[in-house]
Amino acid sequence: MRSISRMTGVSINTVSKLLVDAGGACAAYHDETVRNVSAQRVQCDEIWSFVYAKDKNFKTAKAAPEGSGDVWTWTAIDADSKMILSYEVGDRSAATAIEFMDDLCRRLANRVQLTTDGHKAYLEAVERAFGGDIDYAMLVKLYGDLGSKTAERKYSPAEYTGIKERRVEGKPDMAHVSTSYVERQNLTMRMGMRRFTRLANGFSKKLENHLHMLSLYFVHHNFVRMQKSLRMTPAMAVGVTDTLHDMEWIVGLIDARAPAPKKREPYRKKDLN
Repeated sequence: MRSISRMTGVSINTVSKLLVDAGGACAAYHDETVRNVSAQRVQCDEIWSFVYAKDKNFKTAKAAPEGSGDVWTWTAIDADSKMILSYEVGDRSAATAIEFMDDLCRRLANRVQLTTDGHKAYLEAVERAFGGDIDYAMLVKLYGDLGSKTAERKYSPAEYTGIKERRVEGKPDMAHVSTSYVERQNLTMRMGMRRFTRLANGFSKKLENHLHMLSLYFVHHNFVRMQKSLRMTPAMAVGVTDTLHDMEWIVGLIDARAPAPKKREPYRKKDLN
């Protein structure tokens, strides 16, 4: 944000206000528009980041704002249209998983096949949100151990040894049990938003700004960014809209939510007598 301020020659407060306005407008548009979506296969995953400081540091940090510490972004993607159907920001607890699945369920128009990783919080959350009206499977990835706490263990992923597919509910097609699309989407988020970059100083300083940036990113992904394989946006592919939008359209969303300017009282010269 400070880089944008320097390049454009405007105040950092102006950039911050624009992010807040854009985030609020995009969050409202996603909530109102992404409804009754007809999907077939949905994949869910979580991606880690932090606000102000990591959990191990923020408790001793000076003047840490509310919401500081580790933050997880839960995402649900339609495997066919690549549309982000739902997202939730919070911790990695069962409570956040329940809120995430409840929101996803309200946005779907039909029974779907759902795939998640092996995070146990999904089990209760999916059951509470969908009951038996879902075909649900878990994909558990198995990794080896790199051994002692060395630099290789810190910066390199553990050795991948295999996967374990587990049917949980309904009759999922085991040939389509996968989290590849949502994991690739999470990688795109990490590459496209500086706030998710590991071992860098571009992390979010406030939870509110983190939420606003995510809202802006997801609306851009769903309604503006063309998918090369589909030759259209995810929103067009899933039938939510038939229009290809651009960044000017997002500016229009911001302007539409802006309060109407107040009428100024006519200027009157003071009676000097």
